[in-house]
Amino acid sequence: MAGKIQIPDELKKDLPQSKWGKILSSTPIVMTVIATMLAGLASSEMTKAQYDRAYAAQLQSKAGDQWGYFQAKKLRSSLAQNSFDLLAATAEVPTLTAANLPGAGEATVNALVHGEMPVAKPAVFAEDVKAALTALESSQDENAIAQKLAVIKPPALKAALTDAKNAADAFDMATKPINKDSDRLDAELMKGDKSVFRGFSAARLRYNATRYDSEARLNQSIANIYELQVRQNNISAEKHHNRSKNFFFGMLAAQLAVIVSTFAIAARNKSLLWSLAAAAGAAAVCFSLYVYLRV
Repeated sequence: MAGKIQIPDELKKDLPQSKWGKILSSTPIVMTVIATMLAGLASSEMTKAQYDRAYAAQLQSKAGDQWGYFQAKKLRSSLAQNSFDLLAATAEVPTLTAANLPGAGEATVNALVHGEMPVAKPAVFAEDVKAALTALESSQDENAIAQKLAVIKPPALKAALTDAKNAADAFDMATKPINKDSDRLDAELMKGDKSVFRGFSAARLRYNATRYDSEARLNQSIANIYELQVRQNNISAEKHHNRSKNFFFGMLAAQLAVIVSTFAIAARNKSLLWSLAAAAGAAAVCFSLYVYLRV
C-alpha cells in the first residue's frame, strides 16, 4: 500500500492558508490584467478623439466651401441687380413679351416675362435641429449651442444635411431649363432687334439677381448644418479625450497596486526577482507621472 503523501513544512509556509490569503496572493495577476485593460481603453478613447477631431476638420472645410458659394452668389446677385438698375436708369427698357422669346419654355416665359421664379423651398428640419440652428445663427455662446446639440443624435444632423442638399438640388433642377433657354436666347436675340435684346437683357438680369439670391440662402442652410456637425464632433472628441485621461489614471492606480503587492510578496519571500519586478513597476509609474506633470 502506497504511503501517504506529505507536504514539506517549508512549502506549507508559502501556501496561502485561507481564502483571503489566496485572494491576496493573486492580486498582482488580477491588477496586471486590469492595468492592461485600462491601457487599451485609454488608447481606444484617444484614437476616437483623434478621429473626431480629424472628421471635424473635414466638415469645417466643407462648411467653408458652402460659405464660399454663399458669398460668391450673393455677390453675383448684387452685381446683377446693380446692372439692372443701371440699365433701367440710363436707357429705355421696353416691355418683354412671350412673342419676343421664340422657342422658350413655359418656365422661361414665366420667369423672364412675368417675373415668376421657381419656388426655392428650404428644407424642413426637426424642432431640435431648428433650435440648434437658431442658436448658431443668432451667435449664441458655444455652451448654449452645445446644450442644443446634446439632444441631437449624429444621424439626425446627417439627415438634415441630406434634406438641405436635396432642397438646393431641387432648385437647381427647376432653374436649369430657364438657364439653358436664356443662354440660347441671348445668342439669338443679340443679332436681332436691339430694343428687344435690351428688354431681354433687363429681364435676364432681374432673373439672375433673384436666382443667385435664392441659391445663396440654400447654400447658407447647408453651411449651417455643417457648422453644427463640426461642433458636435468637437464635443465628442473632447468627451473621448477626457475618458482616455481617466482610463489612464485608472491604469496608473492599477500599476501602483501591482507594485505594492509585488513588494509585499518580495518582502515575504525575500526574492530578488520579485524585488526587481517591483522596482521596475515603481520606476514606470514615477516616469509616467513625470511625463504627465513636467513634459
